[in-house]
Amino acid sequence: MGAHMNIQIANSPLQAELNASTGRFTDKTFDWKAFPSNVPFPELARAQMRYIGAGGSPKVGDTSTLPAQNFTLSLIYKEPGRYAACHSHEIEESFLIISGALIVGWEKDGEVVEVNLGPRDMILNAREVAHGFRVDGVEPVLMSISVDVGKPLPPVYRYHPKDCPSELARTFGAEPGKTIPFDRQGTHPMQQQMSDYVVRHSELPTIWEDAGFARKVYVGSAPGAIASTTCRKEMWGVPSRTALAAFTRPVEDAVMCLEGSIEVVWIDDAGNEAVVELGPRDMVRTPAGQAHFIRNPGAGAATLWTVIGQSDDDDFTFQAG
Repeated sequence: MGAHMNIQIANSPLQAELNASTGRFTDKTFDWKAFPSNVPFPELARAQMRYIGAGGSPKVGDTSTLPAQNFTLSLIYKEPGRYAACHSHEIEESFLIISGALIVGWEKDGEVVEVNLGPRDMILNAREVAHGFRVDGVEPVLMSISVDVGKPLPPVYRYHPKDCPSELARTFGAEPGKTIPFDRQGTHPMQQQMSDYVVRHSELPTIWEDAGFARKVYVGSAPGAIASTTCRKEMWGVPSRTALAAFTRPVEDAVMCLEGSIEVVWIDDAGNEAVVELGPRDMVRTPAGQAHFIRNPGAGAATLWTVIGQSDDDDFTFQAG
């Protein structure tokens, strides 16, 4: 790591590669048929916007998305009154709420623990744990979903309205009286299990780096974070006129801008820069070994969501640029 030079060459191969690694919210569309098994059931309607890989959708041939390596990344839009049927995956899957409030339920043996997540809260759905989600509020939910493997297996449905009464599917398999509220101090085994996988933004410590920006580690080895062996997930707050020095990672990482705007800069061995500016819901994926950094030349702070393709901590200290 070290100070970066400020040489930008328009139309360079590096710039072309960076542009090709950028997903623009305004260039994409929400796919209401991303999950074909749900199409005949209006109550299951949800739309997916794919950035990296297909996520839990079978649409793996979508050429408008970046190919997945260690994780997928997409947005999901869900309207009030709709739900997702209870299912499980062979790998972890995270829900980061961007707007709205989402009920997530975990099911085992006919009992369900439900948690209500608000903006910037996150749950990491554990491997093989049956889970569903539902929008009970008056506003739609927009969330970022990341599956912690490049090509996940199809979901295994447990309570789908094609196989059980819709009332049972909506409660994720819980009969009346079998739904348990989330409680970190609760004694039920499922309450205790879920408590290790729920992150409240308001409860998560803020780590101020000497480089001048803040991190909240959602999945990783920091205090309050969820432990995982797959990917690290963090939220960054980058004040106005803050820039980092270049760094590299042995795996890919993705940065999605949630609020404000930010520049992502790639740099080659000669000090040449390629630059792209991200606005809300724009994303860049940087490949393993590519030197890069972020800077915020704007008047307002930026909030970023970053997914890193390994669970290990970085082997460097962030420096100001």
